[in-house]
Amino acid sequence: MGFGFVGRRQELAVLVRAMVRPPGVVLVEGEAGIGKSRLVAEAARGVAAAGGRVLTGLCHPLREPLVFGPVVDALRGVGPLLPPVDRIPASVGALRPLLPDLADRLPPPPPGTGDGPPGRGLLVQAVRALLGVLGDVVLVVEDLHWADDATRELLLLLARDMPPRLVLVLTYRAEDLAPDTPVLGAAYRRPAGVGGPLLRLGPLAEAEVGELARAALGPGATAALSRVLYERSEGLPLVAEEDLLTLCEQRGTGGPAGAADLAAGLEHSQVPRGLHDAVTERLAALTPDAAAVAAAAAVLGVPADEDLLAAVAALDATATAQGLTQALRAAVLHENPLARYGFRHVLAQQVAYRRLPGPQRNALHRRAVEALGAREPRPLVQIAHHTLALGERRAWQEVAESAADQAVALGDSGSAGALLRRLLEEPDLDPGRRGRAALALARIAANGVDSQASITALTRILADPRLPAADRGEIRLTLGILTAIHGGDRSGFARIEESLPELGERPARAARAMVALAMNERDGAGEHAWQWLERAEQTLARAPEEEVTAAVQATRLTFLAREGDPQVWRLLDALPRSGDSAEVMRQSARALYNAGEISIELGHDARAARLLEESRQLSRQAAIPYLECYSRIALLRLEGLAGHWDGLEERFAALGEEFPDLAMAGAERTLLLGRLAAARGRLAVARQEFTEAGGYGERESQVTAGMRAAAGLGALQLAEGATDQALATLAPAVADLRRAGAWARCAELLPVAVEALLAAGDRPGAERLVADAAAALPGRDAPAAFAALALARGLVLAEADPAAAVGAFTRARDLWRGIGRPHEAARAEERAGRCGAGFDLAAAQERIAAAQQAYLDLGAASDAARCQRVSRDLGLGRTASPGRRGYGERLSPRERQVAALAAQGAGNQDIATALFLSPRTVEHHVASALRKLGVGRAGLREALAAAGEPDVP
Repeated sequence: MGFGFVGRRQELAVLVRAMVRPPGVVLVEGEAGIGKSRLVAEAARGVAAAGGRVLTGLCHPLREPLVFGPVVDALRGVGPLLPPVDRIPASVGALRPLLPDLADRLPPPPPGTGDGPPGRGLLVQAVRALLGVLGDVVLVVEDLHWADDATRELLLLLARDMPPRLVLVLTYRAEDLAPDTPVLGAAYRRPAGVGGPLLRLGPLAEAEVGELARAALGPGATAALSRVLYERSEGLPLVAEEDLLTLCEQRGTGGPAGAADLAAGLEHSQVPRGLHDAVTERLAALTPDAAAVAAAAAVLGVPADEDLLAAVAALDATATAQGLTQALRAAVLHENPLARYGFRHVLAQQVAYRRLPGPQRNALHRRAVEALGAREPRPLVQIAHHTLALGERRAWQEVAESAADQAVALGDSGSAGALLRRLLEEPDLDPGRRGRAALALARIAANGVDSQASITALTRILADPRLPAADRGEIRLTLGILTAIHGGDRSGFARIEESLPELGERPARAARAMVALAMNERDGAGEHAWQWLERAEQTLARAPEEEVTAAVQATRLTFLAREGDPQVWRLLDALPRSGDSAEVMRQSARALYNAGEISIELGHDARAARLLEESRQLSRQAAIPYLECYSRIALLRLEGLAGHWDGLEERFAALGEEFPDLAMAGAERTLLLGRLAAARGRLAVARQEFTEAGGYGERESQVTAGMRAAAGLGALQLAEGATDQALATLAPAVADLRRAGAWARCAELLPVAVEALLAAGDRPGAERLVADAAAALPGRDAPAAFAALALARGLVLAEADPAAAVGAFTRARDLWRGIGRPHEAARAEERAGRCGAGFDLAAAQERIAAAQQAYLDLGAASDAARCQRVSRDLGLGRTASPGRRGYGERLSPRERQVAALAAQGAGNQDIATALFLSPRTVEHHVASALRKLGVGRAGLREALAAAGEPDVP
């Protein structure tokens, strides 16, 4: 019998509203039997009745390997929603092998996919593309706590980058997730613009249980009966429904008919209270054939077809059909889609299974192994489950390894990972099998979305003393790469080097370790980079491997770009952008990203944007989330350098929340925020951000981030007159610059370091640094470094030859304009104006006014105020006093500047320093602004917005 939907009216309204407002991610959490599926089904019916489209997939504890199985199951129903094939992206053709019934409605398979399963990255792209062409659609995935890692990763990637017309609805039990792990993993943060609530379902109230009883029993559902139902179920809908089924059966077979009798029958039942008793009572009433079918279903554990139930129950077809019919009528079993039968709920299945005597259970498990073993393809996951249930551990180990291999071959790394982890827990596992399982799990972990979780898993594997040496070396290598390259912690390089002796019998993996070691340019290691790369090539010559060769080539291109070698651009064009090997595509994406990110340092901003966008797209196709994140970070950095500052902090913050475990997201965010805060006059914030960025730079294997952080903090200290502090900050960065030979990437550091040396009276040191840069840069394709060198030369020449210095500053300005960095160009223009004031006042005034306007256009309040101060000090023309009388109750321009900085959290001293005012003057302007706006300091931002005043000068 069916039960009406009761209670949950508010949750239902919230869920329906979320399902019709894409994009969205809705999480429905609750314990077993609480009614998650019923709530979602009721909402889906309402959405469908209004013309909406809902696709549903289910996770099972014993699902056979099928990449993204629950999602693929849901997509089997998209036939009526598909547009004409010419309007479906070509990438969707990769789903043809997984959706054979829709093959004629989908594009042909993408070139190069061959006869094997498509790569997981290609499938991720295909699923997203297919969902994107369906229009407004809701994808429901039930029981996500049973999802394999690959399915959860797919849903994480979808949730991070939602198709604009998709709503994801995910149900799960929090108690069945890994401890302290959110349902989509620690790496998930809801992106900006994506809605959707978290619905946590609790028990029904007593009145709602009464409503459920009235729907089932009519007038017989008295308050007393409802109270007994509520007390027995404690508000858990499944238990209340099971009791109601029992009561309905009793009435139908001449049992108690009156309301009092029904209540007494429940209250004084001889059996214990709860679901166990309701299920047991119905099982006891079955005929022998029906009981045998129910026992087979309980042992199989997942919905099964009639033939399999017959084989496990040891019944002929007629007896099976009759027994199955009775079990369905008694509501013991439930029919699922595709004519498969099982218990309505896992709790009921567990009750039925535990009720079986041990010898009967074992006999059923043996028949299940035999019946499943005769099927093609063999469902190895289920066979492994039944073998383990029989206690045959050696046989289970063999089947489990085969099942994991089958899952990997099908691209289902999630199912494979679960089996491999269980295998490695076996105390008596054969050493060879232990090594194979550990290696397979390490490879899966290395490609996961959450690098911190992968590091934890690999560390646990590495601690196993029973691992063979070569396997230990390969796992140590993977762990070192994750720590050093992805985690931004160069302590990982020690692990990588430690792996080399262990990898003696695996030359291709040893070569991969050498490639990784070549990427470290800190602590003098950069001097050996090309040597490591040559050793890797020599090792590969003895044992060629395409994937490691691709890694060597990607690293070579990185080194060429790092040195500003002009031939790198031609070689990048020859990189493969498509192919059958996922690792080769991964290395192409890596090379494109590295070259794009280095192009920013070199000053090839337009080229960098193209390379990074290409890397982002290829990373998405190859399912490399961390590399896609890196590319997006670098593209945001380009936005800042190009002067597009509005909303940049918010976009960076959203990206950092999306990828909290990637060190680069934090490093680039702090560098950007420090730069913007300094330009806007929020000096305390800038100090904090640059200091934090310096900490990131200390840990990273590349010197660039540390050099940039030191340049930012050093410039701030120089502006505050703290020359000794600036020298202490900059000296280690200059040493790194020299040791790594990173002259092509010195654009941010060189001018600040020269200025600090000059401020300290060390002109020979400043001249030597400029000369070293000038000697190192010829032949390098590094426009930004040449612009910085021109600026540094101007600083050195300013005192002895102002005219030559103006020429150098002008050269720097023109180079920065050509690169496309307006803030850098304005700073060079300002320098030229200040330096030229001694011999050409008119030109100097024009230059400083141009710089000031550029700063104002960017929102660089502190820089604009400095120009105003310089003009006043040099007598280049006075502006009207910003504090003059005549503004009435409106804010004066100066009051607006001061109030805007105060609204952003700047203190009076920082405002005074930023705007070149005295603290007392700032105090006066703040008080005046607060009086005019009628608010306290905490309400400044809202008051400025309400008054139509910008809160960022």
